[in-house]
Amino acid sequence: MKIALLGYGKMGHVIERVALSRGHEIVLRKTSENTFEGLEKADVAIDFSIPDAAVSNISACLHTNVPIVSGTTGWLSSYESMVALCNEKNGAFIYGSNFSLGVNIFFELNAHLARIMSKFDQYKVSMEEIHHTQKLDAPSGTAITLAEDIIANSDYSGWALEHAKEDEVLIDAKRIENVPGTHTVVYNSEVDAIEIKHTAHNREGFALGAVLAAEWLVGKTGVFTMKDVLALK
Repeated sequence: MKIALLGYGKMGHVIERVALSRGHEIVLRKTSENTFEGLEKADVAIDFSIPDAAVSNISACLHTNVPIVSGTTGWLSSYESMVALCNEKNGAFIYGSNFSLGVNIFFELNAHLARIMSKFDQYKVSMEEIHHTQKLDAPSGTAITLAEDIIANSDYSGWALEHAKEDEVLIDAKRIENVPGTHTVVYNSEVDAIEIKHTAHNREGFALGAVLAAEWLVGKTGVFTMKDVLALK
């Protein structure tokens, strides 16, 4: 499989290593210093860039009829327009706030726990997310997904980074050197607390999941998520 890497930072390098180990070929390493030349040769593209570049990267792929997997966060105000473009071009698109297999299992546990805890109003939910200092957005896309799944399965109406209202999920976003990603969801009451936590040890899990998603996406048409890739629906 021929892969275009859109974004060639730390994650791009790890994705390249994982892709090569699985027998794939890299035909484009897109940075701010070069163009999309060579994109048309790709069977699929993987975007791990920056928020300001994500929309142009995804658009370029959809206009070139190249399936696109995007793990860039912080650009979701334009998500619906990318979905519309994908449908217009009869393309293939997967966005994931986190491609780690473990995190996607964690998403399922979080949603299930939220459904259970919605019956017990003595517990107040909150969340902590910790990432490396190079991460540009806060809260993380993963934290937002976790919060949205809690909201969808409970009476909470939204989330806040600070000064959360009674019906909002409080997210405490921290940036600490050399932390790949840690997410903790806590239900706290006066008598006890229930906690679920996912800790990434390195970037390999994110990279493997992105490559698996790219392998799965080739030959398909439509807008998908990691739930589709992992058959979690």
